[in-house]
Amino acid sequence: MDDCDSCKNIDQNKIKPAHSKIWWLVFALLLIVPLEILSFFSVDLGLWLKLPFFIAIIFIFGRKIMVSGFKNLLKFNFSDINLLMSIAIIGAIVLQKFEEASIIVVLFGLGEALEEYGIKRSHLALEKLINNSPKTAELKSGNIKVAIEKVKVGEIIIIRPGDKIGLDGEVVYGDSLVDQSMITGEPLPKSKMIGDKVYAGSINNGGYLEVKVLKEAKNSTLNKIVQLTSEAAKKKADSQKFIEKFARYYTPAVTFIALALFIIPVLFFNGSAQFWLIQSLTLLLISCPCALVISTPISVFSALGNASQKGVLIKGGKVIENLSQIKEIGFDKTKTLTVGKPEVTNIIPFNGFTKEEVLSCSAGLGEFSEHPLSQSVVEMAKEEGIDIHKFNNFESIQGQGVLGDCTVCTDTRHCLGKIGMLENQFNGVNFNKLMENEKNELEGEGKTVIFLGDSKQIKGMIALSDKIKSDSKLVIDKLQKLNIGCYMVTGDNDGAAQYVAKALNISEIYSEKLPEDKADIIVDKSKQNIKVAMVGDGINDAPSLASANVGIAMGSLGSDVAIESADVALMNDDLKMIPYLIELSRKTVAKIKFNTYFALSTKFVFLALAVAGLSNLSLAIFADVGVTLLVVLNGLSLYRFKAS
Repeated sequence: MDDCDSCKNIDQNKIKPAHSKIWWLVFALLLIVPLEILSFFSVDLGLWLKLPFFIAIIFIFGRKIMVSGFKNLLKFNFSDINLLMSIAIIGAIVLQKFEEASIIVVLFGLGEALEEYGIKRSHLALEKLINNSPKTAELKSGNIKVAIEKVKVGEIIIIRPGDKIGLDGEVVYGDSLVDQSMITGEPLPKSKMIGDKVYAGSINNGGYLEVKVLKEAKNSTLNKIVQLTSEAAKKKADSQKFIEKFARYYTPAVTFIALALFIIPVLFFNGSAQFWLIQSLTLLLISCPCALVISTPISVFSALGNASQKGVLIKGGKVIENLSQIKEIGFDKTKTLTVGKPEVTNIIPFNGFTKEEVLSCSAGLGEFSEHPLSQSVVEMAKEEGIDIHKFNNFESIQGQGVLGDCTVCTDTRHCLGKIGMLENQFNGVNFNKLMENEKNELEGEGKTVIFLGDSKQIKGMIALSDKIKSDSKLVIDKLQKLNIGCYMVTGDNDGAAQYVAKALNISEIYSEKLPEDKADIIVDKSKQNIKVAMVGDGINDAPSLASANVGIAMGSLGSDVAIESADVALMNDDLKMIPYLIELSRKTVAKIKFNTYFALSTKFVFLALAVAGLSNLSLAIFADVGVTLLVVLNGLSLYRFKAS
């Protein structure tokens, strides 16, 4: 049995008691309903035959309700649902309406069981995360297994094929395919080699790995997800707080109305005690706020579970409500809309040289440098399969470029870097108007330009740019279709910002901004009553993430500070999750509103019928449980939600 199967079995075991209870209640209901139908047609099977059956039903499924109701009566807690049910059950028994008493017990029990089942189902995603957390790790030193809590940062742990990875770390030996879907939501295993990061809770599907621990167990990504998700479940949405407050006043009020409905007609208008007691009990039954109270949490928990399965961590129901109201979203540029890594976009040769010659010589110099620009040149040369020139006497001048002697070219001394460096090193180079125009045009597109030259001439120029993510344009287009305004705020230069914004069809741009400037932009929009979300990844984004109505952090690439400051973490760094979040939040809020209005309107209809003397116990019971069932099913449907 693999780990996924194990998780599924654990999940089924968690919900099995509630599932079993539902079926027993349904079975009891199927036995009671025929007797109720016979009673409706005045067919009586005899008290001696049906009384033991009804007593057994009431005792088996109703004893907890009665005990809880009696305790709350002693405390004068008239807002308790069990007390209302107990009064209704006792009243039905006093009236010798044993069928109704049994139906009250069974249907109320069924409503509670469905609610319990729904809540447990909604916690499955968190349960999977918790159960997926390894308890031990194998230390390379001594080849012993120890509790993950005892493993210290810097120690090397061994991950064998099929093992769960116990702690966040960096691969220092080996390569393998690692399934990190429980953390990032990515469906396919990721290739991991030396230098790559791995997460606690991931599964090693392939080869042998040795991993250097980067975080203690309590600070691991998995543990943070579990902690934050647990905290999120405790954070109540505004609608849930309102409904709970409403129920505290609503239920006692209905209790006194029910009492008045019995006393006033009987004492002052010579009404039938039995008839008005039935109407009073009917009013009590329909007034139970089961469906009303469950409408928000079942929807919120289902939405949280749906999101977590896709690698999105939402910190509470309040965040979902805020997301549904967002009108504008601000994006950081680097590592959010762009890859955050330069790539070669243009190679322009001069003085009779070819692109291949410029690239092979530039890559030869670049091999000695750790600068990202140099490394990007080397990567392109390798991808193109070009022979890289060999160099001696390498020299680096910080902020300017690199020098070296080429063993292939006729003129050995070469320089790769800014044009100013070439002019300083080689007085004979001719930086003409054509070259200057090419340089200015490329820099106007937000690209960084470097030159390759020797002591006699400039051989060519190479332009590099931070690559725009492949799905950035798709995401911006989708958000605009959802009537969400998009703007970009970045600390990068205006040329680079304008180039990216133009490619993505973003018209509102804020460039060369410091972290505090980014936060000020968010605050200014808030003053204009614009609900704003902010998407970022780094420490410099933390102030703006915290200032926004909803802060969205790029989880796996982002800093810990950014993730802590944000309300939402995209653990798979998938921008496509942002339109999905907007649609999910809108759908969730729509379901909460529907559930609330549906439950309230149904109750008020039956309350009016009871007051008018036009209702009965059975109808009220079926209506109340029916509404609860529909509310639960409607909320749970968010598990299967998919963005359009």
